Amino acid sequence: MARLKWLGLALLALGLALSVGSMGPVAFSQGQKIVWVSTQLVPIQEAEFVRNEILKPFTEETGIEVEFIGAEYGELFTRLEGEARAGRGSTDLVGGLQGDFVGIAQFMSDISDVLAGLTGRTFAEGDLQLGQIEGKQVFVPWMRATYLMMANKKALDYLPEGADLNALTYEQLVAWGQALQEATGEPKLGIPAGPRSLLHRFVHGYAYPSFTGSTVKKFMSDEAAAMWEFLRDQLWPQVHPAVATADSMDTLLLEGTVWVAWDHTARLKQAPVERPDDFVAFPAPAAAYGRGYIAILAGLGIPELAPNRDAAAQLIEYLTRPETQVKILQGVGFFPSVAEAAGAVPPGALRVLAEGVSNQAGAADALPALIPGGLGPRGGDFGAIYRDTFIRIVINGEDIPTVLQQQGQLLHELFQETGAACPLPDPPEQPCSVEGVGGM
Repeated sequence: MARLKWLGLALLALGLALSVGSMGPVAFSQGQKIVWVSTQLVPIQEAEFVRNEILKPFTEETGIEVEFIGAEYGELFTRLEGEARAGRGSTDLVGGLQGDFVGIAQFMSDISDVLAGLTGRTFAEGDLQLGQIEGKQVFVPWMRATYLMMANKKALDYLPEGADLNALTYEQLVAWGQALQEATGEPKLGIPAGPRSLLHRFVHGYAYPSFTGSTVKKFMSDEAAAMWEFLRDQLWPQVHPAVATADSMDTLLLEGTVWVAWDHTARLKQAPVERPDDFVAFPAPAAAYGRGYIAILAGLGIPELAPNRDAAAQLIEYLTRPETQVKILQGVGFFPSVAEAAGAVPPGALRVLAEGVSNQAGAADALPALIPGGLGPRGGDFGAIYRDTFIRIVINGEDIPTVLQQQGQLLHELFQETGAACPLPDPPEQPCSVEGVGGM
């Protein structure tokens, strides 16, 4: 009898042990942990901001812990490729630039269902289209950087009659510049043309798409020749000579040397930081093909083999809330991808810029252009071709067809030798080619 009693106690103890042991996984599922790998916000200071100011509140709200891993693109690709070969994933969420997702699209799931559930926020249609790769919604827009226009508010008195600041055309910009020059006695437009300026971005990402609907393929086209004639003979006479040595426009805006300028947001920022009530930001102008602008867009996607898809979707929902987007802008300087966030930014410099960025991406005629990927160490050659073309035609007055023929040949060879694909708004041809070179 004693032996039976001992056996019963032993079995009871074993049952309790098994019961306690089985509670482990249950407790873990209630305190779920997911892995987020990102090529963005990798620097130590930015990563710590994400962990402490963004993810900690998310965990407190949902009970889901997030391991944030910063990675270079190559590391991200290798990780996802390894998971695919193993047939088992450990990465739940990916953050990266649009170009990153092009390279890893084969490993990513279609998150159209996640996008459909993101209520209370409006994404620019162009951004959503950039997230559609290989026939699926690979990522949801997350945050952005870009280039845009800024004006001293006193210049608004000289806008052409009927012109809408958020829907300007290049012809109206020229008319505005003419009115400013007549009123002040000197040119008042600004486009940076100094040795370390981003002039080449204006040419390939703004002018070319707007006037030709292309960045590379129509480099030598008749439409391109007409564009160069317009830039040389109509726009540039309204640009102040001081831009020849200027690498950014914020100083010239603050000095009053120029009243209306184009540049990268980071190179305009100081003007509204110092005098937030004096400046307004607005979209770049449009031409025949639309409102060309460079889209530097980061997104969020879920790998096909993500072990915790629902939790990753919850994090996407949290990261794209307007209030979270504003927090990211204030903490690390990336601009929101949802329209509602711009209005939620507190008054000041960031709000001035955020409204301009949002209006540009959300314009009805917005035409996103991308900086090409796949050029490797020759990426600098791409920018140099556009800068040199501008200097030879607009500054030095060289013959347009001759310059386009010579520079177009260099551009064609660059893409053929590197095997790089055409960047938007050109079709995804790989390697990209320039129409008119070698009888093409």
